[in-house]
Order: sequence, then C-alpha cells, then structure tokens
Amino acid sequence: MGHVDPRQIPSKGKPWTAISDLDFIHKVDLIIPQDICETVAQKMAEREAPAYYRVVMTLGQVLETKFLTQYIKLGNIMMLSSGKTTIGNLFTLREGNLDLYLDRETYERAGLEGKPYGKKGDRGSKPRWKVSYNLREESMLHGRKGFDRLVYTCKNVLNQPVTWLVCNASSSAMSVDLLQDLNATEMTFFPTLSKDTGIYQIPLRIPSTILAQGDREALEYSATEIYEWLSMVRLESPRVVAGDTIDPYLSRYAPPEADSTAAQVQVFTNCPSQSWFALSGTTFSRNILGGCNELSFLRPPESAGEFLMWETKSQD
Repeated sequence: MGHVDPRQIPSKGKPWTAISDLDFIHKVDLIIPQDICETVAQKMAEREAPAYYRVVMTLGQVLETKFLTQYIKLGNIMMLSSGKTTIGNLFTLREGNLDLYLDRETYERAGLEGKPYGKKGDRGSKPRWKVSYNLREESMLHGRKGFDRLVYTCKNVLNQPVTWLVCNASSSAMSVDLLQDLNATEMTFFPTLSKDTGIYQIPLRIPSTILAQGDREALEYSATEIYEWLSMVRLESPRVVAGDTIDPYLSRYAPPEADSTAAQVQVFTNCPSQSWFALSGTTFSRNILGGCNELSFLRPPESAGEFLMWETKSQD
C-alpha cells in the first residue's frame, strides 16, 4: 500500500470499500508491541476526546428545517436509532443518507417506496423493507412532493419518539444549540490501555515460502492462525498469557510459538513506520442475534507498505 493523503482518502477498491462499509463503529482495538506503548499513549493523550450525544426525538424532528439544514445539508452528522434491522424499526443517517428499516405492517402504513430487505428464502424471518433517501439532494426540501410525503409519514406513522446516538463526522466543530434544545446528553469517551498483559508476541508474518509457492490452503491456515491469536488478545483471554495452564477438556487452544516481546492493547492513531500493529473496528450490533461487522488490519514487523486484512460480515 502506497502513501495515502488523509485529506483525499481513496474510495474505490480494497481496502477502501471495506472501510467505508463500516458505518457505525462501536469499538476500535489496537494491539501494539511493548516498546512503542508509551509513544502511542502520549499521542492519544494529546488528542481531544471524541464527543457523542444521546437524544430522544422523533424522526419528524430530524426533518425540521433548522435541524435538516444545520446538521445534514451543511454539516455531516451521523445518527443511529435504537432498534434492530431484523425486528421492529430502525433508522440510520450517514453522509446525508437516511435509511429506514421497517417491518411489514409499518411499511404498508407508511406508503413509502422501498425494497425488500434481508436474506431471500429465509422462511424463519418475517418480511422487512428498507426505504432510503438522500437528504442532501436539492429535491429534499419542504414544499417538494417527495419530501412532503416523507414528512407526512413521519407525522402520522413514524411519530413515536426514539433514542438516537448522535456523532459529528465532520472535521470541523459542530454547534450543539439545537441538540441542547432537545435535552441531549453529551458523552465523552477515553481510550483504555491494558498494560503488562504478560502476552508474548507470536510470529506475525506469512512465511515467505507460502507466498512464493502460491499455496492458498497454507496461506489461509497461517492467516487464520494469526487472526485467531489477535482475537484472543483483544478479548484479553488468559489463553494467550505466558505460562497459562488449563485443562484441555475446557480449552484446546494453544497459541503459535511465541518470541520474547510482550504485546499491549490500545486504541491508536499513529505508530512508527517500522513497528507492527493490529487494528480492528467493530460496528454496533443491529440484529437480534447480536451479529456485527468487523474489519481487522495487521501491519507485520518492518513492512511499512504491507498489510493483512480480515473482513467479517454479519448476515441480517
């Protein structure tokens, strides 16, 4: 991977399409070696902690002129309502795109144009629909037929107050006056650091012989072994701690042969170019089974331009 300008991030091809598919990220984890832990912690301390807001409001209030203009058309607000994509109703707003996930009864009462949503041929699930609007289009204004139809539905059908999670996705500061008028609760989060974990680093490279021979089966096995270890570290499982002993009847997991460098867990923004790190982003669960989407990257040691990527998707 070549140099990327953070002001002009690519949007086509892997890994950029996979990154953009992660819409509402619930958690970000970083695994780094012990020797750069303090450097990363210092960088994080210098950054302003992100702020989020929890507010109870109707969908119709989102479409009111002041809110629509200030936060959606001119700003870049993200909103996620309570609910699941597989049961009941769920609303999301991202990059000006409003998506409504509706059950059959609500969809028929709403009278909006949408598309069937969910796995085809799943007899165990009830029919669901997805309705989408780009609120930044010029036609999305009061007095326009399509927009007024949506407003009418919000007043007469989708008129129940719901709890929203609100985030400013813009790099510029956001005025919170309208949110304060709605009695929004501000929440600020700080990264947590797990130090002195006693976890020893395993080899984090795909063997060159596997790559040279083009052995796909061996490549999948090696990559899965690394991903499994990274996942256990993120969970802070005692199975990856040096000297761990457990009855094999309870757990048969054994980490790959480790070397002597301890690993630490931390949320990150910057790492030295020759150091390895693993970064994972996990979305909010939006189905009744608790499934979520996840994307993980590993930069092997002394491989500034090389990455391994794992993409995990939940089936709604």
